[in-house]
Amino acid sequence: MKACSLILAALLVSTPALAQPDPSVVVAAERAFAADGLAHGIKRSFLAHSAPDAILFAPDPIKAHDLYGPRPDKPHPPLVWWPLWAGIARSGDLGFTTGPSTFDGKENGWYFTVWARQEGGGWKWIYDGGSPSAHGAAPPQGSAPTYLTPATGPQASAAAAMSAVQAAETTLAKAAASNSAGAYLAILAPDARVTGSPAVPATTPAAVKTELAARPAAIAFSPLGGRASSGGDLVWTYGDARWTDGRKDRRGHYVRMWQSRADGWRLVFDQILPVAEPAS
Repeated sequence: MKACSLILAALLVSTPALAQPDPSVVVAAERAFAADGLAHGIKRSFLAHSAPDAILFAPDPIKAHDLYGPRPDKPHPPLVWWPLWAGIARSGDLGFTTGPSTFDGKENGWYFTVWARQEGGGWKWIYDGGSPSAHGAAPPQGSAPTYLTPATGPQASAAAAMSAVQAAETTLAKAAASNSAGAYLAILAPDARVTGSPAVPATTPAAVKTELAARPAAIAFSPLGGRASSGGDLVWTYGDARWTDGRKDRRGHYVRMWQSRADGWRLVFDQILPVAEPAS
């Protein structure tokens, strides 16, 4: 019995931990998507690289294939984008990238794409969108991206992760109804990124506070959907956002990325995308 215990202990000590997947796989998927956009145009590249259930906002959530499928395939000015920050789940089946984009050579904000590994092993995006954020001193196309810190929280099922994040979003929504900045500061990771305004994406705690201060003081959030990684450490969510601007009722959508960390679930990316008001 003692000998068996010693052998088991030795095996446990010598068994290596599961390797953290390399986020470069989602970076490669994004770069292939961008290259096809230049070679084949927006319609064909967006359809080829998106999952059947992929969504975007136009201005409300719609399946990409329902939006682009009926559209004519016609020439357009070059749309160029490149990834500068990326992350991937420990289970290697959910990831994201973000970076600047240009249209016809002019700044076109920052995109954010959520990627999911398919049954065949390839990657398709399940959400694509962006904010009007300025490029600032963004590194040029071809620069090496930086990566999200790997998750440090315990492993869990996708269902358990989604349930935990839904609870966190309920708490966030309740607090944001009267103090949106305070609600975010209570749940954001120290290295979180926050976007949505025309300012350069906030990547430092000081910049995040400035970005949050530019948002409405009170925001009403309601969830619409999302997905958790199979390893339960990364969760993407999106939903409705409503607020009052002066005497006008405004609305938009939020997009978030949550990560399981040693101190609980933390928000590592957040953007609010207002719906443009109709021209009067």
